Amino acid sequence: MAKILIVDDDKSIRGTLRDILEFEKYSVDEAVDGLDCIVKIKQQSYDVIIMDVKMPKMDGMEAIEKLQAISPETPVIMISGHGNIDTAVESVKKGAFDFIQKPPDLNRLLITLRNALDKSSLETERKVLQRKVSGSKVQEIIGNSDSISVIKETIEKVAPTDARVLITGQNGTGKELVARWIHQYSRRKEYPIVEVNCAAIPSELIESELFGHEKGSFTSAVKQRLGKFEQAHGGTLFLDEIGDMSLSAQAKVLRALQENKITRVGGEKDITVDVRVIAATNKDLRAEIAKGHFREDLYHRLAVIIIQVPSLNDRVDDIPELTKHFIQQVCDEYNIAVKKIESKALSLLQNFNWTGNIRELRNVVERLIILSGNTITSKDIEKFVYNSNHYTALGSLFEKFDNFNECSAYLKEEFEKYKATLV
Repeated sequence: MAKILIVDDDKSIRGTLRDILEFEKYSVDEAVDGLDCIVKIKQQSYDVIIMDVKMPKMDGMEAIEKLQAISPETPVIMISGHGNIDTAVESVKKGAFDFIQKPPDLNRLLITLRNALDKSSLETERKVLQRKVSGSKVQEIIGNSDSISVIKETIEKVAPTDARVLITGQNGTGKELVARWIHQYSRRKEYPIVEVNCAAIPSELIESELFGHEKGSFTSAVKQRLGKFEQAHGGTLFLDEIGDMSLSAQAKVLRALQENKITRVGGEKDITVDVRVIAATNKDLRAEIAKGHFREDLYHRLAVIIIQVPSLNDRVDDIPELTKHFIQQVCDEYNIAVKKIESKALSLLQNFNWTGNIRELRNVVERLIILSGNTITSKDIEKFVYNSNHYTALGSLFEKFDNFNECSAYLKEEFEKYKATLV
């Protein structure tokens, strides 16, 4: 239900307009002058404001100027019993959506109101689209620690070339972001970067996903489908979690890298592709090679340049900057004022064990934004971060044992091992 604010010093006019608008199923609020209007706008949002020109304390012309600074997207319909062409032109110049003389014609008022609501709706849609577009832009690599500085320097040197890159690191460290920055600084940036999560695709489907298939090549192949290699032609193919790719798919990827050609599943024709391949993994591929789970020849094809992304525990100096970045990001997403954070709270975050790395920090910041006050304090960290992690750890520990005695014996044994390391 659209919410309308009526601003007029005449109580009878406010009452008449309220009756009309409520009959039309609008939610209505009132303000007695421009100053009262400004106070209400700061407290809550309205879809449209209907405002008189001549009022005590603050008239409509002065109020609309202030509204342009406070809430420029809110349409304002000006009404006046003393208006003329000059007044109408001046009000529109100051930002009014329209000008209507008193007593207002009912049909014209309702039509103008609907048009203003349409404008308000379009403005909301525009903002949503802008957020989506800005969200699709490559985020900055936040941090100035030595390890991050090395990564930034490596990207600057490697990105302009077509050298293949293998990005390694734990889950949640930002391997995908590094891949996106390599693409962004490359000569291929005008073409797409196509991502494939090798761990999320069943082994029997990975070949079709990468190389495409011909119609009728298998039961559900009702039409021809282009694979990720063809979709990334001219751009970059990012193979995430490549350590989980099946050996048969690895062999075909190796051929594609060697010959720059692919063959669709069920097809016989060789298709030339021009892609730059960036791969990422959270596994030790040399250990996987020793186990027979990964092809050594593919490893050497991929690992021309190796970028090791550090865990968050190895770059704690970046945590304050990362935290403030995520606070700004989350507050913008929730459309609320940016919250402050105490320096002691930042110190506590630096001393936390970040097993989930950057992804976990981002989730923790979002939790703090939702549950804390205007300022995130050290008590908030202890309550919503440390205690939460403590009980999660205890829960996962208790699940391993059938009774308390077994759990107690396990903890005692682990404690004795820990004491031995201190000697």
